[in-house]
Amino acid sequence: MSEPLNAPLSAPLVAVIGAGPAGLMAAEVLSNQGVRVAVFDAMPSAGRKFLLAGIGGMNITHSEPLDAFLGRYRARREQLAPIIDRLNPDALRAWIHGLGIDTFVGSSGRVFPTEMKAAPLLRAWLHRLRQAGVQLHMRHRWVGWGAPSASDHAQTLRFDTPDGERVVQADAVVFAMGGGSWPRLGSDGAWVPHLEARGVQVLPLKPANCGFDADWSPYFRERFAGQPVKSVGIGLPSGDDGALQFRQGEFMVTQTGVEGSLVYALSAPIRDALAAAGETTIWLDLAPGWSAQRVRDELMRPRGARSMSSHLQSKLNITGVKLGLLRECLSKAAFADLAQLAAAIKALPLRLTRTRPIDEAISSAGGVAFEALDANLMIARLPGVFCAGEMLDWEAPTGGYLLTACFATGAAAGQGVLDYLATR
Repeated sequence: MSEPLNAPLSAPLVAVIGAGPAGLMAAEVLSNQGVRVAVFDAMPSAGRKFLLAGIGGMNITHSEPLDAFLGRYRARREQLAPIIDRLNPDALRAWIHGLGIDTFVGSSGRVFPTEMKAAPLLRAWLHRLRQAGVQLHMRHRWVGWGAPSASDHAQTLRFDTPDGERVVQADAVVFAMGGGSWPRLGSDGAWVPHLEARGVQVLPLKPANCGFDADWSPYFRERFAGQPVKSVGIGLPSGDDGALQFRQGEFMVTQTGVEGSLVYALSAPIRDALAAAGETTIWLDLAPGWSAQRVRDELMRPRGARSMSSHLQSKLNITGVKLGLLRECLSKAAFADLAQLAAAIKALPLRLTRTRPIDEAISSAGGVAFEALDANLMIARLPGVFCAGEMLDWEAPTGGYLLTACFATGAAAGQGVLDYLATR
């Protein structure tokens, strides 16, 4: 059935599909201007992925200079820069403070709520939205458009609900249904064929901030899976000369390969190299605080009756999983040759064979192409239809960049709807 929603009939109705950060921010911008807003989500409650992301510490944004911050969005910096400029990290922190939630800057520059949790922020936000008249409709899965309405401008939207199909007519719609990662939390990419059927350019969804397979030996897997590799660098070729550019941090050895913050920070170029060639090699610096010459000098010192393992631990503090990586990635002859071993400690080749599946990734790349949108994030060929959040074709590393862009694109889409309605 087609049904109106309980709100003053004099105000336009906007449907927001997706109750994550992007959708809720669009709803706030709209409700603040007296627009009727109904938020629909397939999950039983709002912000499922947002809450899960906050379990280990809710990293909202980052405090680094804005120019460096925007550089994290790589190929989509140009499109996202004006959007994030309107809700930049400082403005986002001020908005959070307006919810009664304090924040602090960690030693890495990342910004967290003082309580380090997402739940208090989400509760305060939902309370404010409900007070503003925003209606939330859970267990409503969007399944496409219905028959055109009598109005040329209205959007007829179909939803599967526990009580059967529901049809809603809205003056505009904001899609904020997430990308393709974490399908059990609602971001399953099921919206892709519906938009493609309307001729919208959607780039294939692919994993971002993800792990990679390394085809470990059974011995290494059994001995070291689940162990962190700390104070390490990963090098990738940069530029046409093939020179290695190292980034320092830590990662985790898994049953199948590698994952963790340092791997996530480099996942886009690693994933793209794998897609192009079927396999790729990263280079591990197991002693990032040491020069290559110092490593070589220490390794060349007499070791007497000590084993090579004891020598490495004594002179370079290389033991445990780092020692295991050397043995895993080097031949016995290379491990026994001091010159080759010294070089490998600073640039150990690790062959990666596959990208882990998208449903294991923290986020996804691909989605609705910015080229299909106008400056207000409205789909050019579908007037009154806007997109925000991870549905859009952008990606960024972890560290607050993902959430910042979700909040900012949600706000931009909400403002876009207001501009659209003003022209009607």
